[in-house]
Amino acid sequence: MTICAVIVTFNRVALLERCVAAMLAQTRLPDRVLVVDNASSDDTEARMTKISASEPRVHYHRLASNTGGAGGFAEGLRVSSGEGFDWAWIMDDDAEPHKDALEALERHAHDPMQLYGSVAVQGEQTSWMLTVMDEEPKRNIFRTADLRPVAPVRFLPFLGLLVHRDTVSRIGLPDAGFFIAADDVEYCMRAQRGGSQVFAVASSRIEHPRADMYLAVGPGRHIHCLRLAPWKRYYDTRNRLIIAREYYGRRLYSETIPGTILRWISCMIHEKQRMRQTWAFIAGTWDGLRGHKGARHHYWNINA
Repeated sequence: MTICAVIVTFNRVALLERCVAAMLAQTRLPDRVLVVDNASSDDTEARMTKISASEPRVHYHRLASNTGGAGGFAEGLRVSSGEGFDWAWIMDDDAEPHKDALEALERHAHDPMQLYGSVAVQGEQTSWMLTVMDEEPKRNIFRTADLRPVAPVRFLPFLGLLVHRDTVSRIGLPDAGFFIAADDVEYCMRAQRGGSQVFAVASSRIEHPRADMYLAVGPGRHIHCLRLAPWKRYYDTRNRLIIAREYYGRRLYSETIPGTILRWISCMIHEKQRMRQTWAFIAGTWDGLRGHKGARHHYWNINA
């Protein structure tokens, strides 16, 4: 198989260089390292141009404007599949794959119909909660010690997800309209609706900062909430509702909207900038229920 590693970056050249170095140190080298730059304003272009000149495996692809992580991943998958690579291994610039991460992933990626993924970790903890789907009750994983060698999960973030070009041809590209947040959730759900499964491969690991989460407790339910800046809160709120409109049916009203209210109440307890956070929830809910996509935090005057 041929594998193109896709790294999406924006104004984090030091992290990007570390990610690229980890790619070039893999025991199974990717056949190409495609860096998709969302029009960075730091010296990413100069430094990546220099690296790609001395390392032909690295290709630098600069976009004309910042399309967000969602747009960057859509472009990366478009390029990699269009150039004939069998698989794309996609991640953010703050990921640092272990040396054998791609080799371990390749050992299990036998079926082009499925999505396989590395596990993002910080030490002995998973960076994101993983929900195992073939157990009842479904189990949430937070520690690497609880991982099975290969397990079907609800979704994996774009932090080492391995996608075959046939899947891209079948279900399309990630939705660039999400800009940031939950684009990976929607892509996994779209793949599952098309008959695929998403498998976490425990032996393939990527170091990544752990999500800052707290538990929101409401009547009969518990929700794990992300601690976010207000402008990111807007996208998190909006995109959850957009996904619910597409995939959840009546659960939009019975689960997602009540969950949004619970997240707001918990945010008022656990986080600062309460007025800005409240405005982000209001704007995100308004746009989410109406299906408005794109980069809109500036429209609502929620500055980064």
